[in-house]
Amino acid sequence: MMLENRHAFITGGGTGIGLAIARALAKAGAQVTITGRRMDVLKAVETDQIHAIASDVTDETQQVAAIAQAVAERGAINICVANAGVAEGRSLQKTSTEFWRQIMATNLDGAFVTIRETMRSMLETDWGRVIAISSIAGVRGLKGGGAYSASKHGVIGLIRSYSKEYVGNHITFNAICPGYVDTPIIERNLEIIQNRGFSEDQAMDMMVSANPHKQLIPPEEIAEAALWLCSPHSGAVNGQTVEIAGGQI
Repeated sequence: MMLENRHAFITGGGTGIGLAIARALAKAGAQVTITGRRMDVLKAVETDQIHAIASDVTDETQQVAAIAQAVAERGAINICVANAGVAEGRSLQKTSTEFWRQIMATNLDGAFVTIRETMRSMLETDWGRVIAISSIAGVRGLKGGGAYSASKHGVIGLIRSYSKEYVGNHITFNAICPGYVDTPIIERNLEIIQNRGFSEDQAMDMMVSANPHKQLIPPEEIAEAALWLCSPHSGAVNGQTVEIAGGQI
C-alpha cells in the first residue's frame, strides 16, 4: 500500500490505459479521481477508491472545475496522469486546419491544462508525480499521422520543460511512450483503416506489425510503468521518456 493517503488524478480514466493505471494506483492504496466525457462509462468502473467526475479536456472551464472539485472532495493531488487523447491519422494534404486543432486541443492543450491545474495543489504537498501518456509516435514520428505525432512530441516537450522548471523540487515529470496498446482505440482504428479499402485482418496486421515484437501491448504493462514512476525508488527519474513499444526504435 505504498500510495496510501495519496490522491491521483487521471484524465481519460474510464477505459484503456487510463483505467488500467487507475486500478493499479488504487490497488497500491491511492484514492483515484478519473475523468472523461461519458459519465456512464466512468460510473461503470467506480469503486470505493476510484471516483468519477465528468469533464472534457478540450474545455478549459470544465477541466479547471473538475480538478477543483477533486481537490475539494479528496484533498491535494499528489499524482497527475495526463492520459486523455485521440489517435487518428491523416496524410498531410487531407489534414484540415479543423482536424489539426481538434487533435491539438485534446492531446496537447488538454495535457497542458491538466498539468497546470493539478500542480496548484501538488505544490502544497511534500511529494508529487506528473506522468503524461505520450506515444512512440512522439519520439520517432508516424507516417500518415503528422498531427497526432506533433501533438505527442509536444507533450514530451512539456514534460522536459517542466522537469527543468521544477528541478530540485519534490515533484518529478515523466512521459510514457507506448506503441500500439490493446485498448478500444484499436477498434476505432480498425474501422478507419478498413474505410481506406483494407480488410479487417489487414488492418489489424498493420497495427500489430508496427510493434517490433509483433504483439499488441497489454494496458497493464503501461500501468506497471506508471506505478513504478510513483514508487519510492523513482525519485531520480525526471524528464524522461519511458518507451514501451516492443523493441528498439
